Amino acid sequence: MPDRALFFISTLFADSTVFVAVCDELEKKFGSILMESPTWPWDYAEHYSDEMGSKLCRRYLFFAASVGQDEIAAAKLTTNEIEQRFTEDGKRQINLDPGYLTLAKVVLASTKDYSHRLYLGSGIFAELTLTYQQGRFSGAMNTYRDYLDERSLRVFSLARRLFSLLFDKEKAGSDPACAH
Repeated sequence: MPDRALFFISTLFADSTVFVAVCDELEKKFGSILMESPTWPWDYAEHYSDEMGSKLCRRYLFFAASVGQDEIAAAKLTTNEIEQRFTEDGKRQINLDPGYLTLAKVVLASTKDYSHRLYLGSGIFAELTLTYQQGRFSGAMNTYRDYLDERSLRVFSLARRLFSLLFDKEKAGSDPACAH
């Protein structure tokens, strides 16, 4: 059984009121948010501009409950449903990309197949996005440029440290030798 992971959702949005409303929905589905990144401008590609506008913002949300790594496909299906509820005139107002972080890696879920993605089932693929080596995260062959941005790398490093503290506590708590 693989180790538990820290669940996160990467968001892209133009309207902060939509972001707040979606956060409420996400907390209902996935539990409380443990950590949020700052919001910063996202200007890495234009392919979202027709649908969501040109002044997009990036924000990462990390959730308090650890998850099984095999739960990512179901999470992507749930975030797709939430995206659909927040459409206007057939256009998404927010993009939600769920993923998980372990001490060794960051993995994203996607509905798009590509040579470097592995099929999980139900139309969902997994993509290794970052690996943790020599004390820092680095990108994989096809990592999106914004995940290689120093701001993103700092956020994931901080989340990894936080997860390490939680993970060690969770492991110690499950060790029968530690029971009183």
